[in-house]
Amino acid sequence: MDSFEFSKFAGAALCAALAIVLPRTLADMSAESGGHGEHAAQTGYQLPMPDASAKVAGAPAATGRGPEDAPAVSANPFDAVKPLLANAKPEGGAATFKICSACHSGDRGGPNKVGPVLWGVVGRKSGSVDGFAYSDGMKAKGGEWTYDRLANFLNSPKGYVTGTKMVFNGVQDPAKLADLLAYLGTLSDSPVPLPK
Repeated sequence: MDSFEFSKFAGAALCAALAIVLPRTLADMSAESGGHGEHAAQTGYQLPMPDASAKVAGAPAATGRGPEDAPAVSANPFDAVKPLLANAKPEGGAATFKICSACHSGDRGGPNKVGPVLWGVVGRKSGSVDGFAYSDGMKAKGGEWTYDRLANFLNSPKGYVTGTKMVFNGVQDPAKLADLLAYLGTLSDSPVPLPK
């Protein structure tokens, strides 16, 4: 096959591809530039919006019938996690902890890394691991790491401790969070029982 014949075949293939693609492209461009009417093309994906009628626990209850009477949404993530703890699987939490292990050691006598060692974290005073430079926000938080407090922190570290050095965005899935709490509870010589 000489170059002239090859050029004819290549040109024919390109023309065929153009004939297939061009009409759809022009239709899409027309729709994006303001196609009107009931048949206007809809591009993109409509994301689901949160229910605006959900209320935070503690807000005054409405009377009547309507969206304002929707069940209250708790501001405490532990409220969603606590009922799941009875069936929580520490081995599932161990799988989630693999993400944590990039910054934290879970071993007895393990080293501080980017974050403090987590052996014995449940029941430990917050901001108390020797040799770790905690943020001012963590030092100011005070108290002990209970399952409730850990659930809140692990759900939204920056939301729970302002100025924390922890860059992890958090675990939003209550089942994964329950498993992770169950696993963290095993990282101890004297494990603290899960709440019932």
